[in-house]
Amino acid sequence: MEAAERKMSADGADETRQARALWFAGGRRAELRAEPLVAPGPGEVLVRTLHSGLSRGTERLVFEGLVPPGEYERMRGPNMAGAFPFPVKYGYCAVGEVVAGFPGLIGRRVFALHPHQDLFVLPAASVTPLPDALPSRRAVLSANMETALNAIWDSGASAGDRIAVVGAGVLGLLCAFIAARLPGAEVCVVDVSPDRHAVVERLGARFAAPGGAPAECDVVVHASASEAGLATALGCAGLEARVVELSWYGDRAVAAPLGGAFHAKRLRLVSSQVGRLPPARAPRWTYARRMEKAMALLCDDRLDALITEEIAFEALPAELPRLLAPGAPGLTAAIRYS
Repeated sequence: MEAAERKMSADGADETRQARALWFAGGRRAELRAEPLVAPGPGEVLVRTLHSGLSRGTERLVFEGLVPPGEYERMRGPNMAGAFPFPVKYGYCAVGEVVAGFPGLIGRRVFALHPHQDLFVLPAASVTPLPDALPSRRAVLSANMETALNAIWDSGASAGDRIAVVGAGVLGLLCAFIAARLPGAEVCVVDVSPDRHAVVERLGARFAAPGGAPAECDVVVHASASEAGLATALGCAGLEARVVELSWYGDRAVAAPLGGAFHAKRLRLVSSQVGRLPPARAPRWTYARRMEKAMALLCDDRLDALITEEIAFEALPAELPRLLAPGAPGLTAAIRYS
């Protein structure tokens, strides 16, 4: 049998077996597809997926076909298949167990930037072992925590700062969680949904509705992906403050209110994107080191509150329209693999 045709079972034995993967097949339509499972070569691992996480912001844009043509290349996931807009195999929050391949990792739980798929093969260098204290289910937040950590670095937040986070989605809450660990920091999360009050306080921050948003903040992180949220974020900023834009809007044009006191207060509106390390850290930090730190930060039981639903992998195509609907309740959905 040719090497390209060799398949492997979860116990490493050769057999005719296929993996199953989620594909975004068309506008708001997804399906599970079978594909060959090639045997791991030297330096590769076979991973049996335990959980994956659904990124509601990014994957909603993919599901609805709203990735702008000019961003097709930059939006490609590390192990994506197909092409935008459709059909495309997309996702980047997979947690599994190494069951064959590179001996040093067999039996280890790992995180990988891989689409939703029950079995997959990757180079051993492309997976990150989980800390023993990090449950597999919570580890689906690893990519989100890495993004939040990068955003806090970009913000320049420090001890004692007055910090506002506008938008209590997963990214906003993780930013607030990190910021609240800074000694003496006063962290307020602003959101239109009062049902986020409890989780915000559980993570060590204060909650406020937009009408009660704080003013004169040293640092503001905007993560609501809305024009109204951006306006609120700019209104929270004090003189010479930095406002970090963490939202990504796809192909939507967004009005930024740069009149009023924006120039008089000499505000700095900066972008944050996890694809690059902040310049001040790049000489010392690698992407691997950043991911290891993100996982260490996830070893806190309070963060289980960010996973509000768990569904079976087999049910995912039917559940996606509900999970990715605009304004859908809840935070992260964890996908369970049998």
